[in-house]
Amino acid sequence: MKENYLIVVDMQNDFIDGDLGSGQAREALGKAVALAEDFEGKLIFTRDTHFEDYLETSEGKNLPVVHCIKDTPGWEISKPLDEIRLKRSSLVYEKYTFGSRKLAEDMLSLYEAGKVGEIHLCGVCTDICVVSNALLIKAAIPEAPIFVHRDCCAGVTPEKHDAALEVMASCQIAVV
Repeated sequence: MKENYLIVVDMQNDFIDGDLGSGQAREALGKAVALAEDFEGKLIFTRDTHFEDYLETSEGKNLPVVHCIKDTPGWEISKPLDEIRLKRSSLVYEKYTFGSRKLAEDMLSLYEAGKVGEIHLCGVCTDICVVSNALLIKAAIPEAPIFVHRDCCAGVTPEKHDAALEVMASCQIAVV
């Protein structure tokens, strides 16, 4: 039986109200909570995960803002979404870079087994991790209907958010 999936990308404290947070992210959080609460299907979460050596990594050298260090409060999924995750026993994919190849591979396996209807994404940052995961999944499953919920996402800036949505639309991912 086919099920729809909602992938909630990196809705963690550091991206909502930490050093990388923004008003747009806080607004997107409220809308993502409503989407997740009402979603008929399975929820999957990703969690950006870094370690104490973050500033020595390629990402840390290019984005020198320490964030999402494993087991810190900033690494945790935002409380209202985490409560939904726990209530629904949803999977969490820890990822150590922008996209999760494992998530895309697992979605492909489910799709090949006839278990995937639609794939929906929301989260932060639209222009980094949301677009990376959406494109990985689209590359793995080009025939799957994939949707990104624009109002449930936030970019590093509003301009980058819009640019990422344009890229995804160009790659035949529906922006809704």
